[in-house]
Amino acid sequence: MTTLSVVIPAYNEEKGIADIIYRVLAVKDDLAKAGIGKMELLVVDDGSRDQTAQVISTLAGEVNGLSLIRHPKNKGYGAALKTGFAQSTGELIGFLDADGTYPPEYFPQLCKAALNGCDLVIGSRMAGAESEMPITRRIGNLFFANLLSLLGRQHITDSASGMRVFKREVLERIYPLPDGLNLTPVMSARAMHEGITMQEVPIPYSERVGRSKLSVVRDGSIFLRSMLWTVLAYNPVRILGMIGLIGVLLAGVIILGLVIARINGVTTIGPWGVAALFSAMVISVTGISIFALGATFNYLVSLFYQRPIRQGLFGKPIFTTPLEQHFGWLGLLGLVGGFLMGLISLILGISGWEIARLWLYLLGSAMLTLVSVQLIIYWILMRVLEELSQREDLVAKDLSAV
Repeated sequence: MTTLSVVIPAYNEEKGIADIIYRVLAVKDDLAKAGIGKMELLVVDDGSRDQTAQVISTLAGEVNGLSLIRHPKNKGYGAALKTGFAQSTGELIGFLDADGTYPPEYFPQLCKAALNGCDLVIGSRMAGAESEMPITRRIGNLFFANLLSLLGRQHITDSASGMRVFKREVLERIYPLPDGLNLTPVMSARAMHEGITMQEVPIPYSERVGRSKLSVVRDGSIFLRSMLWTVLAYNPVRILGMIGLIGVLLAGVIILGLVIARINGVTTIGPWGVAALFSAMVISVTGISIFALGATFNYLVSLFYQRPIRQGLFGKPIFTTPLEQHFGWLGLLGLVGGFLMGLISLILGISGWEIARLWLYLLGSAMLTLVSVQLIIYWILMRVLEELSQREDLVAKDLSAV
């Protein structure tokens, strides 16, 4: 018999808490039809300053299966949920907000998906069902969902939904989670990178009872930082690699333009040309450094989690091996190219060419040499980290050899 534990975090929700409790309790019969034998409801009062706790306490004395958990002071939305998770007993854990925006009547659908093998089921407000979400929050949710889909290479429509059902055993894989409103996007990001199976079920979304506690700007910036830091903890090159590659491509475009101008006979450049050249030098070296830093962090993450090294920025569909594993020969090739370019420029200068005709090639030689040295250094570092990450497996293989 499967038990569903529903957790509701509540902070100053005296006007709407009774209604949402009754609505949750009313779905017991539908849950039974979906395969849920028992439901427990835990409402966590997060240090409310109004009559929220008193309302819940009164209801708990009148109905079975309802428990009140109290925080002596406000700890945050995420902290209240984690308290409820810790004190729940069900094999499945669900949660929703206390403000009446999420429909508990959809819990049976979410539970069906979980009982059919899905680890985490998200009630998506952005998957086509009727929604009363304000336009600013809708735009924000679209942005965060698409950003997470891009960074995680798995499509999701609602990364911050506050109505979910998941199997208890996934907690140890998605913890730690933050104490604030950013618990839900961080949960989505962790689940995506932990390989937890996720499914979205379209749900309607209603206007909340009372005043919203969400600040679009403040909480939106927290959501963004939380998601980026979470992704960096799992696959750093996914973010740093994109930034670095964009920088290298931009520098390449600038340098190509300068080379074309030089071929067409332009030997002097004005202030804008000098600024473009300086920018190309800084962006190219910085871009390579950021990309290589992200790739190096991936090896460190692999050592920490004791998992295979992730396939970097693109993965096998584009490269048969991760791009960073080509840094060695690319660096050597660049060193040879930089040396030859500098040597030829020196010979031409000795032969009588003016510096006005040679400065760009000499500068290119220096840039190519510096970037190539960077590539070789990072290639050596990543080769050492790769050996360390494989050491335990190789030791076990040697020990088991007959």
